Amino acid sequence: MTLFCGLDFGTSNSTIARLDPGGVPHLLKLEAGRETIPSVIFFGFEDDMIRFGREAVAEYVSGAEGRLMRSLKSVLGTSLIGDTTRVKARSYGFVEILGIFIAELKRRAEDELGGVVEQVVCGRPVHFVDDDVAADRAAQEQLAGAVRAQGFRHVEFQFEPIAAALDYERQVTAERLALIVDLGGGTSDFSVVRVSPERARAADRSGDILSTAGVHIGGTDFDRLLSMAKIMPELGLGTMTRDGKRHLPVAPYYDLSTWHRINRLYNAQTLRDLRGTRNEARAPERVELMMELIEDRLGHRLVGAVEAAKIALSDVDRTRFEFAVRDQSITTEMTVADLTEALRNSVERIAGAIGETLRRAGVGAEAIDSLILTGGSTQVPVIADGLRKLFPDAELVRTDVLGSVGLGLALDAKRKFG
Repeated sequence: MTLFCGLDFGTSNSTIARLDPGGVPHLLKLEAGRETIPSVIFFGFEDDMIRFGREAVAEYVSGAEGRLMRSLKSVLGTSLIGDTTRVKARSYGFVEILGIFIAELKRRAEDELGGVVEQVVCGRPVHFVDDDVAADRAAQEQLAGAVRAQGFRHVEFQFEPIAAALDYERQVTAERLALIVDLGGGTSDFSVVRVSPERARAADRSGDILSTAGVHIGGTDFDRLLSMAKIMPELGLGTMTRDGKRHLPVAPYYDLSTWHRINRLYNAQTLRDLRGTRNEARAPERVELMMELIEDRLGHRLVGAVEAAKIALSDVDRTRFEFAVRDQSITTEMTVADLTEALRNSVERIAGAIGETLRRAGVGAEAIDSLILTGGSTQVPVIADGLRKLFPDAELVRTDVLGSVGLGLALDAKRKFG
């Protein structure tokens, strides 16, 4: 039996959805009975096993030796797509790594469905790459190639915020003008869409999409910005050389705060450069701590701890951050005010993209009936508060923040393949 499905390959989490016999979409259980799987791969050096999702993270956190790969989607359309990462004696290209993860998703979906999945609608952000049409086109082609290589014979794409609108539309009883705000791990996408029970039955919805826009900002960027603001100074960022003539180089701190760049630090040349920086630094002990962290390959674990602190600040006003490195500890306090300040420029860019989306649709904020929030980053306080201020009169609709896109993609797959 040949099947079709919707595939939401996300920067942070992925889902696959399928319609049941009654035409209702549902998410498949991809990992230990759960409907989401973190977009993470761990190549184990000790047993040569490849692990995925939560199992990959758990193996890494346990201290097992290996290579953790996360934020895989972020490399699409960038110069990093041509890079390789070394796993013991073998080098893997990023496209190959994408394929390994997608192949595992396909295998798990087929195990649950009991059939071969050959037709798929994949979600894509409005912009893989900002302000670069050629790079954006290349990103979709790279993803399409990786998906086809795993045995999907027919591959179509749908904008992720449009998929979220298709999911939301199942519950409306009258026509609404909706703004879909999809803040994921790597991108922030916005769409103004007309939805209604009558429109839901139409095969072609292109006329109901009044506008789309997006920026390449998401949860992993928020993690990086918080890390650069609060953690990297503990390792020397912003401090001066001993002669007081210049600040220490920023590049290694940026890389250490960015999931898909951390592996670039794990080489002898980086440590040689940091030894030179340490010898020139006014606070050499901070750079020494950074060197120890890199020698022990703790970079991904550090950013994971920063992400956990960011999530904690959705529920509390302040949190204490502690991260052990050998016999020392990176210790600081983070507050909602710190997070708000770190994200200030990102919030402005998001507001600007929303304004552009409204302008393209030819409507004002007062015309929006429903504000549909999807994607985990909509739960960050400064983001949620800002959206509420922009649309004080709109109905606030919180979808399944990690599942609504996949569900909408399954509905779209029915239109395209059913």
